[in-house]
Amino acid sequence: MVKAVRAGMSFRQAAHEFGLSKSAVERCVERARGQRLDRVDLEDRKPGRAWNRLAADLEERIAELRVELKASVLGEYGARAIRVQLQTETHYPPSEATINRALARLGLQDGVRRIRRAAPPKGWYLPAVAAGRLELDCFDFIEDLKIASGPLINVLTAKSLHGALTDAWPMSSRSARATVLCLLERWQRDGLPAYAQFDNDTLFQGAHQFADTVGRVSRLCLQLNIIPVFVPPLEHGMQNVIEGFNALWQAKVWLRYRVASLSELKARSRRYIAAHRVRTQAVAEAAPARQAMPKRFKFDPRAPVRGHMVFVRRTDDTGHVHMLGQRFSVSRTWLHRLVRCEVDFNHHCIRFFSLRRRDPAEQSLLAKLPYHRVDKLFKGEP
Repeated sequence: MVKAVRAGMSFRQAAHEFGLSKSAVERCVERARGQRLDRVDLEDRKPGRAWNRLAADLEERIAELRVELKASVLGEYGARAIRVQLQTETHYPPSEATINRALARLGLQDGVRRIRRAAPPKGWYLPAVAAGRLELDCFDFIEDLKIASGPLINVLTAKSLHGALTDAWPMSSRSARATVLCLLERWQRDGLPAYAQFDNDTLFQGAHQFADTVGRVSRLCLQLNIIPVFVPPLEHGMQNVIEGFNALWQAKVWLRYRVASLSELKARSRRYIAAHRVRTQAVAEAAPARQAMPKRFKFDPRAPVRGHMVFVRRTDDTGHVHMLGQRFSVSRTWLHRLVRCEVDFNHHCIRFFSLRRRDPAEQSLLAKLPYHRVDKLFKGEP
């Protein structure tokens, strides 16, 4: 090999010819530089012992102490216990970290390293959304932004899960009526998604203190055959899409410009949203198709409730979930775990499905309970 390289063969050709890596060929040639080939030692060399590594006899003593302490009355044989024992034998015992490294080299550690699993796909708690067949729009509020010498501002934000279609509506005060107008504006322009996701805010969901309450925003979704989805804001990952856009909007609009009025903020926001949509146009075109808004649609909040709603909840220590102002028994074997609750107003039942981030494709039916909702008169203004 060295002879071939000296004759003019390239390092890469020699590596391919002799079945070695290019770096191995370079090392051999460098080792033989200026020497006759019959006098060159080309055998693999083992690296020497590091200058700051523990002495071999001390490593052996650490291994012996671990065995002795494990069989002792206390049964404590970790790095801390070994170091305490070494303090009685030597003036300069190694640190706990050094003892742990020695135990790791000797293969004497019992600890199991945490397994890092891949994150579940976007929208994993809704199988059709996770598979990319249906679209989901996420909505949230950025609250109490203060204009200098001006009012407090709230911003309703929106972003689609697959298509990255964004929106932001600054407003002086939050209300369900204003939210409905913003949602209608978005869906008339972009089309209807299959799902609309919100957090548990009463503005979206309705009053929590009364049983079977369905708010104005939820009724709008149901009348458009959009399934409203309510997720807990503290559950990891479920609100990442909209929370990430909230942070982006604040960084690129709110913190970037000093505005003097609400109208100026609206103008800045409109320009940013338009530019963001242009940049993400290719993503939007590749997203699942959206349905067209029904012609001559007129929202009637007092119409009977029909369709489906989805709640993502976590069971308590008795296997119950709380939603719609009630407490439902799901499973005594599924405690403190996530559940997808599908409320079917058409067939008067609720289906509960198990959810696990570790295995997002496995969503088995835990229970199916009857649910007869009294169609109460909507008390808000039409």
